[in-house]
Amino acid sequence: MTTSRFARLPQGEPITVVVELGPSALPVLELHGPIESTHIEAALDSIATCYPDAPAWTADLESRGPGQHTLRFTGGADDERSAFPLGAFADLLTHAGRGSFMSRCLPATPLQRDLLADADTHPDPGRQVEQAAWDWHGPLDVARFTAAWNSVFANESVLRTTFDDRPEPGLVVHDQAEPEVVRLPRGTAEWHSLVEADRRRGIDPRRPAPLRITLLGGGQASSAPSTPTRVLLTYHHALLDSWSVRLLVREFYRAYLAGGELPGGERRPDMTDYVTWLATQDTTAAEDFFTSADTGDLAPVPPLFTDSGSRAEGRSRLRLTQGETAALADWAATWGGGESIALQAVWALLLYRAGRAVGPTRVRYATTAAGRSILFEGVERTPGALAGPLPQAVLVDPDATVPQLIADLRDRCLNQAAYEWVSASQIHAWTGGPRPPADTLLTFEAPPRVMPELEADLAAAGVQVEPPQTLGARTAFPVTLIAHHDRSGCLVLTASYDQVRLQEITELLAHAALLLRELPRGSGPHTTLGQVLALLTHMGDGAAVGPVQAEPAESGPLPAVLRHPAHADAGAVGLLQAPGISRAFYDQLAHAYPGPEGLLLLAPVPAGGTRADAAAHAVYDALGSRVPSRGGLAFAGFSGDGAAACAIARLAAADGHRPLAVVLDATGTGPDDLAHRLASAVARRP
Repeated sequence: MTTSRFARLPQGEPITVVVELGPSALPVLELHGPIESTHIEAALDSIATCYPDAPAWTADLESRGPGQHTLRFTGGADDERSAFPLGAFADLLTHAGRGSFMSRCLPATPLQRDLLADADTHPDPGRQVEQAAWDWHGPLDVARFTAAWNSVFANESVLRTTFDDRPEPGLVVHDQAEPEVVRLPRGTAEWHSLVEADRRRGIDPRRPAPLRITLLGGGQASSAPSTPTRVLLTYHHALLDSWSVRLLVREFYRAYLAGGELPGGERRPDMTDYVTWLATQDTTAAEDFFTSADTGDLAPVPPLFTDSGSRAEGRSRLRLTQGETAALADWAATWGGGESIALQAVWALLLYRAGRAVGPTRVRYATTAAGRSILFEGVERTPGALAGPLPQAVLVDPDATVPQLIADLRDRCLNQAAYEWVSASQIHAWTGGPRPPADTLLTFEAPPRVMPELEADLAAAGVQVEPPQTLGARTAFPVTLIAHHDRSGCLVLTASYDQVRLQEITELLAHAALLLRELPRGSGPHTTLGQVLALLTHMGDGAAVGPVQAEPAESGPLPAVLRHPAHADAGAVGLLQAPGISRAFYDQLAHAYPGPEGLLLLAPVPAGGTRADAAAHAVYDALGSRVPSRGGLAFAGFSGDGAAACAIARLAAADGHRPLAVVLDATGTGPDDLAHRLASAVARRP
C-alpha cells in the first residue's frame, strides 16, 4: 500500500478542465476555476502513485487572470502523448472540488480481479451487479435517511473505493465519496420495473460509490402500515458482497437512530488490512488441497448451459413453507449436514439427470464461499468483496446412499473452509482448469442475524424493518441459484439465467422443490441416489439442455441531436451521457446553451476496463457524418468521464481533427449554469 500527500482544492467554485489534442507534441490544458500550482503538483503526485508506468511529466502553470489558467507539460516525448492518463488527471482536478482526491492505492485481490475481468468482458452493464431490498414500515425522514448514508460512506473506506484503469487493476481509496440516494414518490414507478431498470443501469466499479440507494415512497406520511416504503440497494460484486451489505445496513440504522451521524470513526479492519493479510498467505496447502480434490478417471457430466450472449435476463423464484424448511433442516442435521449441504446434494442429482449420465459420474458446479471462515481477525466485521465462487466436483453414484453423499459434501465443505480466500483463477492455474468447467453457481446465504437492540430502538421511533433480501445477480455462470431465508424463516430459491433458458430452469427449480420436500419425508439411511432419481421419472425425461445460438452483436449507438448548429461552420460538441443523469437534464442544458455549436448526446462509455476502448470507438464511429468538416469539435463529460472524453478526442485527432476534451464538475450545478460553462470552455481555445 502506498500513501500519498494531497492538497485539497477550494470547495467554493467548480473547476472545468479543457484538454486540447492535436499536432503538438504534448497536450495543453485550460483550467477554469480556482487552482494553484500546489494543487497541480498534488494531482500529478496522485497520478504517479496510482499510475506508476505513466510518463513523468512536469507541468508549468500560467495564470491569465482570476479563474483562468493554462497548463503546459514538459519533459515528455512525442510517443508519450497517449501514455499519460489525461482523463484521470482531469477527473482528479474536477473531483477535487468535492474533496475526493485519491488518498491511497493498494492492489486488488485475485478474487476482485476475477470479478472485474468478467464484468469488463461482457457488454451488459448489469453483469456482477447484485441488489437487495426490504420494506420500511412507519415514518421515514428522507433528509435523515440521506445524512445517515453519507455518514456510513464517510466511515466505510470500501464505499469510497474504486478500481484504477491499469492492465493489472488496483484499488484506489478516495478520501471522500457521496452516495447516490434517489427517492421516487409512491405511484411514480412500478416496483419490479424499477428494480430491473436499476439493475440494467449497472454500477461502474471505476467510479466512486459502489453502492446506490433508491427509495420508493418515504416521508412522514408513509406511517400507514399498509403502505411501507420500499428500499433498494444496488451494488457491484467486485467491491461488495451480500454479507457486507448486511453489515452496512446495520451501520446505517445506527446512524439513522443517532440523527444521521454515525458514532465512532472509520472502521478497522477494512479491505486495506485484508489485502495486507492476504499477501502473507502461503498458497502451498491450498494448492495441494485443490489439485488433489478433483482427481479420478470418471468422465464428468458435460457442460449443460452455455452463455448465449443474451442480455435478456430471466429470474425465477420458489419458496418452501416454514414447515418444509424446518423439516429439511432437521433431516439434513440427522446426517450431519445443513440446508446448504442438502441443496448441494439435490443440485448434483439434478445436473446428473439433466446430463443423461449413467453409472458413477462426476458432476461439476461451483459454490459461493462466504470468505468469513478464514483466520483473519475481524473478518466477520469487514465489508468488502470476500465472497467468491469455488469449483466443486462431486461423484454421483446411483448405488451410493443419500447419507453417503451428504457426508462427502459436508467433509469437502469443512476442508475447503480454510481456503475461502483463494480465487477460482488461482485454482485454475494450479489444476490446469477444470475440463469441462462448472456452468452453474450455488449461493447459500446465512440466515439474517437478529438485531434486538436496533429493532427495539427503531420500534420506539415507530419504525419496523425487515432484513434485506437479495434479488439475484448476473454472474460469470450461465445459471446462478441463490438460497436465503426470508423474515418468516422460509427457504427461498432465486435463479438468474439467460431468458432463453426459461423453460429449462423452471423445470429444474420444480424438480429441486420436489426433492427438497420429499427427501425429509421418505428417505432413510439406506435410500440410494438411484431411488431418489426415480422420484422424478414421472416428471418427464428432464430438461433438454445444450448450446443455444448467441445473439448477434448490437451495432454502435447513434447519437441524439440535442441542438442543431447555428450555421455550417459552427462545429459540434458531443456530450457523454453520465450514469444517473436523465435525458430531460440534457434537454434543459441544450435549451440554455448559447451556442453556436450543435450539441449531440453520446452513449455512455465505461470509465475503464477492456470494454472502454471498444465503447469509445463505437461512439466515435457512430458519429459518422455528424463530425463537422468545418468548425470546432469537442467532446465533453462530467467529472468521472474524463478518460472517455479524452479517448474519443484522441480518435478524432487521429483523423486529422483538432478536438477538445472538456471535463466539468457538475456537483450541485444546474443545467443552465453547466450550459454556459460548457460554452465558455469550448469558445476559449488555447
